[in-house]
Amino acid sequence: MQGLRASSLFLCGVVLIQLLAAPIDAQRSKSPWQTLAGDAPRVIARGGFSGLFPDSSLDAYKFAMLTSVADVVLWCDLQLTKDGAGICFPDLTLSNASTVETTYPNRQKSSYPVNGVTTQGWFTIDFTLRDLSKISLIRGIFSRSDRFDGNSYPILTVDSLNKQLQPQGLWLNVEHEAFYAQQNLSISTFLITTSKTVIIDFISSPEVNFFKKIAGRFGRNGPSFVFRFLEKEEVEPTTNQTYGSILSNLTFVKSFASGIIVPKSYVLPVDDKQYLRPATSLVQDAHKAGLGVFVSGFANDADIAHDYSFDPVSEYLSFVDNGNFSVDGVLTDFPITASASVDCFSHVGKNATKEADFLVISKNGASGDYPGCTNLAYQKAIQDGADVIDCSVQMSSDGKPFCLSSISLGNSTDVAQSPFRNRSTPVPEISSVGAIYTFSLTWPEIQTLKPAISNPYSVYSLFRNPKEGTSGKLLSLSEFLNLAKNSTSLSGVLISVENAAYLREKQGLDVVQAVLDTLTETGYNSSKTAKVMIQSTNSSVLVDFKKQSQYETVYKVEETIRDILDSAVEDIKKFADAVVVVKSSVFPDADGFITEQTDVVTKLQKSKLPVYVELFQNEFVSQPYDFFSDATVEINSYITGAGVGGTITEFPFTAARYKRNLCLARKEIPFYMAPVSPGGLLGIVSSLPPAEAPNPVFTDADVTEPPLPPVTAKAPTSTPGTPSTNAQAPSGQTRLTLSLLLSVFAMLLASLLLL
Repeated sequence: MQGLRASSLFLCGVVLIQLLAAPIDAQRSKSPWQTLAGDAPRVIARGGFSGLFPDSSLDAYKFAMLTSVADVVLWCDLQLTKDGAGICFPDLTLSNASTVETTYPNRQKSSYPVNGVTTQGWFTIDFTLRDLSKISLIRGIFSRSDRFDGNSYPILTVDSLNKQLQPQGLWLNVEHEAFYAQQNLSISTFLITTSKTVIIDFISSPEVNFFKKIAGRFGRNGPSFVFRFLEKEEVEPTTNQTYGSILSNLTFVKSFASGIIVPKSYVLPVDDKQYLRPATSLVQDAHKAGLGVFVSGFANDADIAHDYSFDPVSEYLSFVDNGNFSVDGVLTDFPITASASVDCFSHVGKNATKEADFLVISKNGASGDYPGCTNLAYQKAIQDGADVIDCSVQMSSDGKPFCLSSISLGNSTDVAQSPFRNRSTPVPEISSVGAIYTFSLTWPEIQTLKPAISNPYSVYSLFRNPKEGTSGKLLSLSEFLNLAKNSTSLSGVLISVENAAYLREKQGLDVVQAVLDTLTETGYNSSKTAKVMIQSTNSSVLVDFKKQSQYETVYKVEETIRDILDSAVEDIKKFADAVVVVKSSVFPDADGFITEQTDVVTKLQKSKLPVYVELFQNEFVSQPYDFFSDATVEINSYITGAGVGGTITEFPFTAARYKRNLCLARKEIPFYMAPVSPGGLLGIVSSLPPAEAPNPVFTDADVTEPPLPPVTAKAPTSTPGTPSTNAQAPSGQTRLTLSLLLSVFAMLLASLLLL
């Protein structure tokens, strides 16, 4: 019970925030909605905030009310006990989402026919309400955190839910009325009796005959009846028709219901590759028949159509604000995201006023949507609203600077399947594992390779835009700079330079000079051109650029740190105009929960050093649980919470859309757009994660680097497949070939003069 008391204290603190934000509801958008009644779509919290807490637990319902729009509807899957009590529990059986098995280890499972199928389990009808009082709720979806399972959440009755929370909206879903009737238990009677003391706003069921039983028994101000469609091929048990066939007769549905609730695929179907197909006409047809349309199946931690780029806000907006129709409500496990989508991001044009001031910096372009560092990735980043696009400069063997995410070609191209697969080289200075490096191939050879999209979370079966997995072409640095220069929306470019010392000393390649020469050649040495930022983890690289140019320099601290010494900050100021840190240096986490907020950003900004943070990704597995599997919640916490000056992201669209957030323009920010409280969730978990060694403090010694070595000439080597020597040597390569040709020409001329 200690965990439950702690969580209640935490949620009481959140209540205070919500009360302070009470006037916000009156400021909600008055823009017209294409819903049946013209009102904003309802947010329906399935089992409360069941994406985080155990489904139908008290904290799940409390948290849903605290983090959602004021009129959020609490969804209760209604089940009956042996003695006829009505409880909120997600299924007929107690197996997956409760401690029934450990509480009653000697109880045998029962077998009952459910819609004609014999089903085994611990059914709610085998237990009295008193029996169930000994059972606790736990997570029902095993991919979600188990850290709240030990909080001893009791199973709630409908009456206790209503008394403790007095929700603005209550939705009772009756999935198996026919089953209970077979066991001589009447859900109809329970609902009629309960409605005398509890305000029920919606009742839903997938069974037609159930609505016929309760028709006319609630009076004029009774609940709205909503017919629930299951998958189209499933059979409705009381009419023996498939739900697909019932869908074709909405007039029939209107005879007993005022609305329908359907899976997402009924409105926006996807193909077998997980891409969206054209929207159906269901919403318009249902509205024409006088039926409201509610859509189920929204969860931030579920794989969604590739078209949404793992961004749940984009998915919600496609249902509520697509210009053609709006559904009347969404059933979600994460009501905070649905609330923000409806109230903060709907009816916002691409050219709307920007309410947040920070830089959106791409990471290898829009590399979450296309192979990184390709023309398509950069074009998409510009189109999506990036302020700055980036190029990680690599060098080919013939001295051509070009953009690629890594010095190893195997990380982002198909080189392992190419004729150059035998060019693997061990380079201990770079990696303990052999690889095919960019300096092992000429630029013409590299241009023959296919780029490959990055899939950092393939182990979770999350794959990025497979349709475009090898699309686009790699760009040279000059092509990248010209592309950026021709854009009217960009404010600048960021050029990342790494491995400069190794390339000079061991490969005879001067990446610093190559970058400087290319910037000059493409016209970036003029004050009228876009801002140029040079980034490196090596202080000596930035010192070199400072000596030779006026470009802004950005120092990247790539390791996770818990603090930074003032003296180290002063050293950084000598050669850098801004600093990049990783996310965990701002909000460190343990076992997926944020532990605190460090002072790193504050210290750097106090010394007038803007701070940019990387790496932002949309995949929910990239975020601590505190951000509720929502990239927008994460961005909001870094911008309004930590106050960082920029986000470095593989999905620029999500960050750029955040800038046009309507809720940020209000005097009072709603709770669903407030930054998270660092360590807040960790304070209510039932078991703390194991202690970890503290992250290091960044010191002066970490800043200091030896000066870059001079370029060491590298003798030409014969490599299989290397083009003829008439290829032009770019400025970054030592010009040994040209010197040799001039010497031979001089010797021939002298010989002719002696004849």
